[in-house]
Amino acid sequence: MTLSNLLGISLPILQAPMAGVQGSALAIAVSNAGGLGALPCAMLAPDALRKELSTLRAQTDRPFNVNFFCHTPPQPDPARDAAWRERLAPYFAELGADPATIPTGPGRLPFNAEAAELLAEFRPRVVSFHFGLPAPELLERVRSWGAKVLSSATTVEEALWLEARGVDAVIAQGAEAGGHRGMFLSQDLHTQIGTLALVRQVVDAVKVPVIAAGGIADAQSVAAAFAMGAAGVQVGTSYLLCPEATTTALHRAALQSEAVRTTAFTNVFTGRPARGIVNRIVRELGPISEAAPAFPQAAPAMGVLRAKAESLGRSDFSPLWAGQNASGCKAIPAAELTRELARGCPR
Repeated sequence: MTLSNLLGISLPILQAPMAGVQGSALAIAVSNAGGLGALPCAMLAPDALRKELSTLRAQTDRPFNVNFFCHTPPQPDPARDAAWRERLAPYFAELGADPATIPTGPGRLPFNAEAAELLAEFRPRVVSFHFGLPAPELLERVRSWGAKVLSSATTVEEALWLEARGVDAVIAQGAEAGGHRGMFLSQDLHTQIGTLALVRQVVDAVKVPVIAAGGIADAQSVAAAFAMGAAGVQVGTSYLLCPEATTTALHRAALQSEAVRTTAFTNVFTGRPARGIVNRIVRELGPISEAAPAFPQAAPAMGVLRAKAESLGRSDFSPLWAGQNASGCKAIPAAELTRELARGCPR
């Protein structure tokens, strides 16, 4: 069975779920073009998730993917949080930002029973996970309405782990990919390898379809992924300039500047490694900072700095997520981009 038949789509092009830079509009456009649009759900409260799912149902009759994180929330660590605030204090003073406005709460929640219950009302055809998989009982709830399950692997070991737990396809996330690393069996960044090398090894190791992710920006790189044995591709960065994305003006400007040529894994925005454009705070704190609290507890304080700086027209403290290959970024409709990417698929 092809990936397109498995997921009920006409083009084996998956749009990467990208929290913070998109909502349902991008997912709808990609799905209606024949690919698999995706809705990032980790930062959506239940009411917001219900609203987005309702919009998706109203505006497309095609399959779409809903994506969730599966991280284990960290234990409270007041000392580390205090040290992080102290490390950021000079920036708060510089911007005239008030540390007392730093919000409390998790910010990014792992997939839980409440989310599963809400999803059951909408029965999405595809549910994907980042940072592993949820508890077996939650996974069974997702499977109960016939959903296909995808999850990200950044190593062969992670791909085998996912296959042993019954995923329908593995997303092989190479080191070139923008945004958060899906790594979950190890936090050693030395284990992270390039997309084509990873795809070839994962294809040889597992029996389920493999979806290539990372550095895939145009029809030529789509063709290269298929040549390595991929059954489909997942593309993120190339969609960031599409009008349906909610990418900020500052982020769009960075994507069209020379700065986009230099990206790095950094944990200073959330506490977990993610690839983005190197800006001031990444240079000065990291890119990997031992001071950053565990994911996602680094984010609230950084978010205050980001908001203040962006109000002044500066992206010094903004997570400018991007992969290593932004050459495919175009300010064209997402449907048009999806069809362009599909020209690299086998005929």
